[in-house]
Amino acid sequence: MELIWFALTAFGLTQILVYGKIFDSIRPAKDSNKMWTVLFHCPMCMGFWSGLFLFLINGSTELFSFDYNIANALICGCLSSGTSYILSVLFDDDGLKLNFGEKND
Repeated sequence: MELIWFALTAFGLTQILVYGKIFDSIRPAKDSNKMWTVLFHCPMCMGFWSGLFLFLINGSTELFSFDYNIANALICGCLSSGTSYILSVLFDDDGLKLNFGEKND
């Protein structure tokens, strides 16, 4: 159950950081050619760092608890990255995205 809480928390944090309007003023423009641009517009990239952040603060919560070691840090980052990406591909502001092939304009 702890992994489910962790994955959902990481997804929520990632969504806020990548898509939240509150960060529009500090998020780099999408056409900018900087490394931070990719980080702040990619759920997979931001998902990793969200997972690593949550791992680092896991001692302050009762939702999930992991031993502090480098292996768990990498595993939590990778788990967060993967689940954040998959869930961001499956869901958007309008709900479940169901794409069965190419769109015809």
